[in-house]
Amino acid sequence: MTKTQIQVPEELFAEIKQFAHRREWSLAETFRRGAELLLETYAEDTPPASQAWQPPTSRRVGWKGLTAEQLHDLAFDDQTRLP
Repeated sequence: MTKTQIQVPEELFAEIKQFAHRREWSLAETFRRGAELLLETYAEDTPPASQAWQPPTSRRVGWKGLTAEQLHDLAFDDQTRLP
């Protein structure tokens, strides 16, 4: 077993400490179980969080034959202008 040191925000630490106390677990056991749950929950092929999420694209979005600028102008065409 490896011994390590971690930093946890005070509020989270208090919650985890109470959680462990109610279950009669040590803090170490509580953190181990949390780590095991993370490994079980997230698949190995999950991309790292450092990769920016991109929304899916569709070929059927928008009006065919109009440029992005024309679509923009149409979207704001009926907008009331303030003096």
